[in-house]
Amino acid sequence: MHDVVIVGAGPVGLFLACELGLAGCSVLVLEREPEPRSPWKADPLGMRGLSATSAEAFYRRGMLHPLLKASGVDDYPGADEPAPPRGVGHFAGMMLDPAKVDVAALPFRLPSPAMEGVMTNLEAVEAVLSERASALGVEVRRGVTVSAIAQDDEIVVAHAGEHEYAARWLVGCDGGRSTVRGLAGFDFVGTEPQFTGYAVLAAIADPEKLRPGFTLTPTGMYLRTLAEGHIGMLEFDGGAFDRSQRPTHDHLQAVLRRVSGTDVTLSDVHLASSFTDRAMQTTTYRQGRVLLAGDAAHIHSPLGAQGLNLGIGDAMNLGWKLAATVHGYAPDGLLDTYTRERHPIGAWVLDWTRAQAAVMRPDPHAQAIQTVIRDLIGTRDGTTYVFGKTSGSSIRYDLGSEQPLVGRNAPDLRLEDGTRLGDLMRDGRGVALDFSTDRLLHASAMGWERRIRYAAGPAGNNLGLGVVLVRPDGVVAWAGNHDDPDREAFERAAGHWFGSPAI
Repeated sequence: MHDVVIVGAGPVGLFLACELGLAGCSVLVLEREPEPRSPWKADPLGMRGLSATSAEAFYRRGMLHPLLKASGVDDYPGADEPAPPRGVGHFAGMMLDPAKVDVAALPFRLPSPAMEGVMTNLEAVEAVLSERASALGVEVRRGVTVSAIAQDDEIVVAHAGEHEYAARWLVGCDGGRSTVRGLAGFDFVGTEPQFTGYAVLAAIADPEKLRPGFTLTPTGMYLRTLAEGHIGMLEFDGGAFDRSQRPTHDHLQAVLRRVSGTDVTLSDVHLASSFTDRAMQTTTYRQGRVLLAGDAAHIHSPLGAQGLNLGIGDAMNLGWKLAATVHGYAPDGLLDTYTRERHPIGAWVLDWTRAQAAVMRPDPHAQAIQTVIRDLIGTRDGTTYVFGKTSGSSIRYDLGSEQPLVGRNAPDLRLEDGTRLGDLMRDGRGVALDFSTDRLLHASAMGWERRIRYAAGPAGNNLGLGVVLVRPDGVVAWAGNHDDPDREAFERAAGHWFGSPAI
C-alpha cells in the first residue's frame, strides 16, 4: 500500500512525485513506456520553453542549476537586478520583441536567480526530475499499462495485467489520451479542431525555398526552425487527418507544398507526428480518490507552448495539498482548492490557444485581425501584456483577500543577510518571512514549525510589508502591514492553509 500511485512518468508525473516524496509520502509511479529515452524528447523535437514561473518552481526546489546544466545552458543568471526577458515567444506565429517588455510594469518583480524562461528539452527535464525522485525514495516502474481502476472510501487500486497496485490516492498524469481519465469517469468537454498540425524531422532537398521562423500564408502556416530539417506546419482541414495513422512522406510533402505555396521537396522523412487544436478540459480535477494533472486534465494545441508549464503548475499546486491530506493535517476542503485554483488557469490556456487558432485561419477576416494584432503586439504595452500572460506573472488565485500580493507567485524576497525566499523553500514547507525588528510573530509561527519555516530580519526590499506567509507552492497566502502585523490574522491564515497548530 502506497500513499500515492501516479500513472505517467513524464515531467508532470515526475514533478508531482518529487513534491510528494519531499513531503515524506510513499510514492509509486507507473509508466507504460519501457524506456525513458526517445527521439521525441531530445532536441530538436523535444525542445520546450519553461516560463518564468516554471523556472521559479525548479529554483525553489534546488533543481534549476542541474536543469540548466542538462539543457546545455552555461551562462547562469545573476540575482542583483531583475533580468530582462531573453525571449517572449509568439502569438499566433507573430514573434514578439523581448526588448519591448516593460519590466517596471510587471507586478511585484524582484531580482532572482531564476531565469525569465529557460529553453530546454523533455529529455533534460525528465532526467533531472528522475534523479531527484530516486533520491527521495520514489519508485518508478516502467512497462506497466493500467487497464482498470477501482476505488472505495479508503483506497484506490490500479489494475495492470495480473498485478494490482493499491494506494490511498491515485493521480493520472498520463497525457492527453489519458487512460486514467476514461477509467475514472471524468467528464471531458470542449471544442473540436480547426486544423491538423505536423511536427517533422526530415531531409529537405531545397531548404532555401522555406523562410526561417514562423510564416503565415494564405493557406496555413509553417515553421522552419534553426535545427536542420525541423519543420512544423498547420493546415486548416478541420482536423480531418486520421491521427491513428502515421503521416506518410507523400502526405507530408503535399501538405508542406500547400501551406508554403512552394514546390519544396522532402527527400527523406526521419520522424513525423500530427496534432490538432482540439481543446478539452475535465469539469473537475478530482473524482473521489482519483485526481488528474497536466494533459490528462486538459488538452489544447501547442500554440504558445503552454502545455508543459500548465502541467508543472498543476503539480506544484497539488503536491503539498495532497501530502497534507495523506499526513492527516490538511484543513477541511484543502484538496478541493486544487480544482478551484487550477481549473480557471487551464480554461484560460485553452482560450489563449483557441484565440491563436482563430487568428491564423486562412481567410480574409482572420487575416484582417492578424494585421490589428500585429500592430498591438508591436507596441511596448502589447508585448508586456502578452509576456505577463505567458510567463505566469499575471496569474493570481482568488484567495479572498484585497491585499494585491495575496494569491500571486511570491517574488524572491531577500533578507539583508543574503537569505532568499527561494533558499528557504527547498524542503517543501511554507515560509513565514517576518521583516519586523522584534520578531513579533515568532511565537505564533512556532505552532506550525513542522509545516512553516520562520525567518526574520530586515529585507533589502520588503515591498512595504511587515510579514509575508508563503504556501509551499510559492503562492502568497497572507501579507501583513509593516507598522503592526496582525498576529490573529496571521494565525487564521496559517490555520486556513496549514491546519491546526501542533502546539
